[in-house]
Amino acid sequence: MQTILVIDDDISVRDTVGVMLEREGFHPVLAEDGSSGFHQALALNPGLILVDLCMPGMSGIEVCRELRSRGIKTPLIVLSAASAEVEKVQLLETGADDYMVKPFGARELMARIRAVLRRTNPEETRVLEFGRVQVDLTRRTVTRRGEEVKLTRAEYNLLTYFLQNPDRALSRDTILNSVWGYEFFPQTRTVDAHVVRLRQKLEEEPARPRYFLTLHGVGYRFLP
Repeated sequence: MQTILVIDDDISVRDTVGVMLEREGFHPVLAEDGSSGFHQALALNPGLILVDLCMPGMSGIEVCRELRSRGIKTPLIVLSAASAEVEKVQLLETGADDYMVKPFGARELMARIRAVLRRTNPEETRVLEFGRVQVDLTRRTVTRRGEEVKLTRAEYNLLTYFLQNPDRALSRDTILNSVWGYEFFPQTRTVDAHVVRLRQKLEEEPARPRYFLTLHGVGYRFLP
């Protein structure tokens, strides 16, 4: 489980982000100010740091600058209510990997986190995660709660297609063309049957899916 350090003097933001991260399978560590967060960053070597820009004492810019001056390359996303372009440029030049303006939504935050992790840790992109499921693209294995899940070739190909197209409305025809190829002439109910099997094998409650969602009249959306 990847550790993410959250440095923010606003307890409501800190706790809310911590809950978001836990739900997405990360291990959050919370720091209430820049100084304590900086020292935890040195001690813990987290996978990523979320840091508030404006804090009393040691600011987000100072945390970023001090970490980079010590040669620490931990990915860092700055959170702030400010949105001035010059401030964004200054942060990126200081060494931040991304910048988010408050208030932000959970989906956007998680998308930014995963994008930064993919960009800064390319060797880790071969293992994708959602909930309690891990998909090792190199070994072509799928585990849930640490136990290997047996998927057919078609089920695995459909799963990886969903993983590569998160939060997109995908029609059945689009899925057929991308996963099976029209030359095989499968019917659209083939997609439905395979989605049902993915739900049975990977969802906590198959009858109330959280990840493989039906879009009535359209097709499906995968929501990691």
